Amino acid sequence: MKIVTACCIAVASLLAIPALACDNPPLVAVPDGATATMEELVAVQAEVQAYMAAMEEYIGCIDAELEAGGGEDAPDLFEGLMVRRHNQGVEEMELIAEAFNEQVRAYREANPEPEGGEDEEE
Repeated sequence: MKIVTACCIAVASLLAIPALACDNPPLVAVPDGATATMEELVAVQAEVQAYMAAMEEYIGCIDAELEAGGGEDAPDLFEGLMVRRHNQGVEEMELIAEAFNEQVRAYREANPEPEGGEDEEE
């Protein structure tokens, strides 16, 4: 029984090696919206969009590695690892989007638009 377990672990380890080629993009630093400038938020928005695209590629890579490793017939350890990586990637994307949106709201609260628009500032 120990030999079977050791063989399964070895196979799962070998199947996981290609998955290391999937590059998890670095996180985006979202500035504090209460003190950030509009220019900073616009720049971070572009970084967030690039991060989301890179993360989609990462998740696609993970999914491809799972399929290459046997898909639903992959060893349980390998399948579990790849599904966990996929789900963590999705969760990370949601958290980054939530953090950015929260700071945009903080910016708007700290920098309210004058009533009646910009025409009345004279």
